[in-house]
Amino acid sequence: MPDVETTPDIDLDAINAEAEAAEAAEQLREALRYHNYRYYVLDDPVVSDAEYDRLFQQLQRIEAAYPELETPDSPTHQVGGTVRDELGTAEHPTPMLSLKAVYDEDEVRNFDETCREELGRETVTYTAEPKFDGLAVELIYEDGRLVQGATRGDGETGEEITANVKTIKGVPLRLRDDERPVPDRLVVRGEAYMRKDEFNAFNRRREEEGKKVFANPRNAAAGSLRQLDSNITARRPLRIFFYEIAADGRDFDTHAAVLRVLPEWGLPVCTEHIRRCDNIDAALAHYEDLVVVRDDLPYEMDGLVIKVNDFAGHETLGVRDRDPRWAVAYKFPPRRATTSIEDIFVQVGRTGRITPVAVLAPVEVGGVEVTRASLHNQNEIDRKDIRIGDAVLIERAGDVIPQVVKVIEDERDGDEAPYHIPDTCPVCGAEVVLSDDKKQAFCTGGMTCPAQFRERLKHYASREATDIEGLGDKRAEQLIDAGLIQDISDLYEIEKDDLLALERYADKSAQNLLDEIEASLEQDLDRFLYALGIPLVGSATARLLAQHFASLDALMAADEATLTEIDDIGPEVAQSIAAFFADDDNRRVIDDLQDAGLALANPYAADEAPLEGLTFVFTGSLDDWTRSEVQRFVERHGANATSSVSGNTDYVVAGPGAGSKRDDAEALGVPVLDESDFHALLREKGIDA
Repeated sequence: MPDVETTPDIDLDAINAEAEAAEAAEQLREALRYHNYRYYVLDDPVVSDAEYDRLFQQLQRIEAAYPELETPDSPTHQVGGTVRDELGTAEHPTPMLSLKAVYDEDEVRNFDETCREELGRETVTYTAEPKFDGLAVELIYEDGRLVQGATRGDGETGEEITANVKTIKGVPLRLRDDERPVPDRLVVRGEAYMRKDEFNAFNRRREEEGKKVFANPRNAAAGSLRQLDSNITARRPLRIFFYEIAADGRDFDTHAAVLRVLPEWGLPVCTEHIRRCDNIDAALAHYEDLVVVRDDLPYEMDGLVIKVNDFAGHETLGVRDRDPRWAVAYKFPPRRATTSIEDIFVQVGRTGRITPVAVLAPVEVGGVEVTRASLHNQNEIDRKDIRIGDAVLIERAGDVIPQVVKVIEDERDGDEAPYHIPDTCPVCGAEVVLSDDKKQAFCTGGMTCPAQFRERLKHYASREATDIEGLGDKRAEQLIDAGLIQDISDLYEIEKDDLLALERYADKSAQNLLDEIEASLEQDLDRFLYALGIPLVGSATARLLAQHFASLDALMAADEATLTEIDDIGPEVAQSIAAFFADDDNRRVIDDLQDAGLALANPYAADEAPLEGLTFVFTGSLDDWTRSEVQRFVERHGANATSSVSGNTDYVVAGPGAGSKRDDAEALGVPVLDESDFHALLREKGIDA
């Protein structure tokens, strides 16, 4: 627990002296600073947005009533959180302000009344647009090219994330100019986010690989964009919507005009849910429409942003310290409810990972009936002291499986039963192994466990693995249920008549699937290793293994000690890899695949490694590569690519928007190359790029 009271219970009406107000204000400031740190730095908030806003508004009221207590470093003067120095910093051309949050219609109408009075108008025209639950970012384009990306940070200075932003497919590296000329310098702002379905799939992969899952899409987006290694960001399903032009390039009269032109330049805008509203009633009606459909949308939104449409009105109304007076965020009701845990059971994933799930008394949360909640692991159950029969507070975020926020201990009657993950797998009866920290539990049945095999087959055929496009989840289930396959190698024994006997197969579709299955026998080593579904081995670790072992046989012969000599492979991962290849059933499946014609190529095992022994650090933006592409390129030619500059670094390759890494290189005497210098070095080494 922190040393501060995280949710101080303060009765503002009971304060009648400056000393009492000062004490309350300091309590609130300490709590808000702590929550800012959890939200912006750790990406791990411990209170809801509504609770944070309640504390914030209490502090605002105290400072308004007692102006002498207001301090320059008060959270009410701060837009965001602390900047992480290791990412490098970027100053915003104009401050990135937050929005004032309101939670009821009366506050929205008060906002409208203020706007009408100060602008001297009977009615005000607004734009009403979704408030996405992601991470705010700012991008700068010069001559149509992306040169810098940054987080909000503290509003004045953000974290430099150019390389990470370039991995988002919705971010154009060069703007379109065929419909409308692009300004020489353009500063745009938007929200990076994850779709609900892609977030769920991403979290499932992390859970299967033994990694910590993210609580919601917002945390996942924020954590992904603030990685020191853009290779990690590139593997995460990030998307973006743009909503604003700031500073340079803002040659428009209205915000609606901005939202129309952004897509013409290739910048995605959520046009489907943006409305131009002739009065506040129209904006409130749009809010009610979004409340109804929010759970059916593919992305998370937590409210409606209402903005005065004309920029002349913006100038007249001005801004406060941290938010504009011409806009307000009307937040949606929180998705929380109280229910009880009727039972707990476990699910078995493709790697054998055991996940406990609570069976809930049905309860409606955000218009959807909820009957299940993930409990994650035994450690989580013990930490929250979750028992069968407990009354609990649950929270739901869109399609994400609900989470148990806390147990309501006051409602216990003594009949509640503690829960422990079973010692044997409920599907195959094999032993269940629980890690020392109780955060991971695995069924040891391996490929012989039916529950694991179903998920392994789907994973084996997935796009990042062997990419058997015609073998989706439903068809994989169909083949298993028909008894055609009991392990992966059986895929390559299927005949056309077997498929024609099944529903939804004709001659052409059957032959297409057989052709795809046959083609899947030719694979890069790293993709095949990922396809095997080795516990704790994701695509990045599979690529790392291919870089260090020339062949599958060489890897299978490696012991734990050899594996732990590889940077970024710890004892737990090494033990998992060694145990997988020591298992007789796994070796038999691999032997059967080789008998079927498995042909593996290792793109990292080149005969020549002209960059061997060199270590590169890439920073800023490059014209010819994303950061992940250029790192993979030099690694394939024998070099190391790291994310931080040290005395072991041979070259720093710096493009526009390079941050503190250039300064670190100069301080250490490490040569700094621009992109043309880098190409010259490659030519000198005999490499065509």
